[in-house]
Amino acid sequence: MLKKYKADFHIHTCLSPCAELDMTPRRIIGRAMERSLDIIAITDHNAAENVFAANRIESSVTIIPGMEITTSEEAHVIALMPDIDSLMELRSIVKESMPAIITEKLAFEQVIVNENDEVEGFIKELLINATSLEAERVVKIIHQYGGIAIAAHVDRDVYSILTQLGFIPDDMDFDALEISFRTSHDEAETILQPYRRYPWIKSSDAHHLVDIGRCYTEFLIKEPTFEEIMLALQGKEGREVIWHG
Repeated sequence: MLKKYKADFHIHTCLSPCAELDMTPRRIIGRAMERSLDIIAITDHNAAENVFAANRIESSVTIIPGMEITTSEEAHVIALMPDIDSLMELRSIVKESMPAIITEKLAFEQVIVNENDEVEGFIKELLINATSLEAERVVKIIHQYGGIAIAAHVDRDVYSILTQLGFIPDDMDFDALEISFRTSHDEAETILQPYRRYPWIKSSDAHHLVDIGRCYTEFLIKEPTFEEIMLALQGKEGREVIWHG
């Protein structure tokens, strides 16, 4: 039997340089439960180390391993991966493609924590930098490792594939487009109508605890798993994507 599950696929932890330090996996999951979310994705900028802690926390929330990758064009692409192993393979490729800028005096911390909110370490490479990977290549690599590639916040005037390229090439095989909380359902139908060939989702892009679940997507699926989410995005076997403006 199919049922609806609420999902927020764009959440940053304290590992992301632009997120608050209280965005630890345990607090994020607690907030997700408060907001009645069934599925969340941890999607830090060009990194994934805090997914390990999130995966070790027992809760009713399904955790999808993910990452937000900055392409060479400075567009953001969300990668949702089937498991942590495939995510870390992707992380290795992303790390190798980033400039080797290391500093001991960042204006912010990029914190690796464990499941008890204890600091395990720091990443010194500036994660906000762009990789050397073009967007088309990023999408192909995500698919190579069995993942889902989502064009992040396509309605924004910075860091979106539409802003950086001006359009989405027909051969750029995104699995979905993400629309931010800034744009209503009706506005999106007007300004993004040429891209209705893709499934649309909404996610919070949360950098603060209060942001988690401020918008979400419902998936009509059998169970809250990566495989079912993939079927919904493909519109197969009665699965559906229902986004809320």
